[in-house]
Amino acid sequence: MSATLRDVARAAQVSTATVSRVINGHGNVNDETRTRILAMIAQLRYVPDSTARSLATGLTNTIGVLLPDLHGEFFSEIIRGIDQAARRRGLQLLLSSVHGSVEEASRAVRALKGRVDGLLIMSPYADSAFLDDHAVDGTPVVVINSPVRGESHLSFRLDNRGGARAMVEHLVRVGHRRIVFIAGPQDNFDATERLAGYCEAIAAQPNVREFVMAGDFSEGSGVKAAQRLLQMDERPDAIFAANDMMALGCLRALAETGVRIPQDVAVVGFDDIPLARYVTPALTTVRVPMAALGARALDGLAEAISTDSDRASTETLTTELVVRDSCRAPRPTMPNA
Repeated sequence: MSATLRDVARAAQVSTATVSRVINGHGNVNDETRTRILAMIAQLRYVPDSTARSLATGLTNTIGVLLPDLHGEFFSEIIRGIDQAARRRGLQLLLSSVHGSVEEASRAVRALKGRVDGLLIMSPYADSAFLDDHAVDGTPVVVINSPVRGESHLSFRLDNRGGARAMVEHLVRVGHRRIVFIAGPQDNFDATERLAGYCEAIAAQPNVREFVMAGDFSEGSGVKAAQRLLQMDERPDAIFAANDMMALGCLRALAETGVRIPQDVAVVGFDDIPLARYVTPALTTVRVPMAALGARALDGLAEAISTDSDRASTETLTTELVVRDSCRAPRPTMPNA
């Protein structure tokens, strides 16, 4: 026979209510008791009856997750953090990607109505007006990397501006003065914040002028940007790509034309995806706690669901400058390829 909640409680020498609190992720259980209960759950191979729990609580034990895309290491790391936090709480996920229009985002939110206990939304359209118009009544919503600043919803975001400023300051500190920025998509919140951080840092440097090129966060756009830069009469001594995938595209395009990195030009990125440390030369970048962002957002949403709270606030996760081999002090001039 399968183990029951009562079996776990008896083995852990606690009440069934205490076991239930641990399973549902409530915080009012001390660490020692929680560890003992989790050990008994594993030993007895106890699986909570989700149907019975849903009938008793009126909850589906399912979280809806709306992201701009499900492709690429940035989003896969966020999903990994969300999934790990959900597993700890015995929750299931319904994933949807929206990268077309506000109408598509609206349809996705409506499709999740009644099927989930809460929504995690990361979308360029998830501003206060969108949430007011389309969020499901009574369903907790947490936004990730959104223009919403905690006025009406719980919000988690990355310090993209601070990370971009730190990278520019590092490049200037080691001697770079012609610093080109390859921007991301105009409707992407991360991209606009990183561009703003770059512009703010450049404005504070009297001998460095702003130079921005268009990009779309893809490796291909990094390749095209590097190819255009090679045609310039006054080439940059540093290329700052708004994400690592574009930086990797730059590395490839420059290497194919014989440009040496970092001797002739520095190339730096943003995100610190796993691949960044394994390319040659290893990529200098800004480390973003992607998995931690997803986990914190899920935990915040689960707490809002369990406490029936409508707390509105914004939590910003810090970024970290990671200096590797693709950036060092520049040569006086960059030779023609």
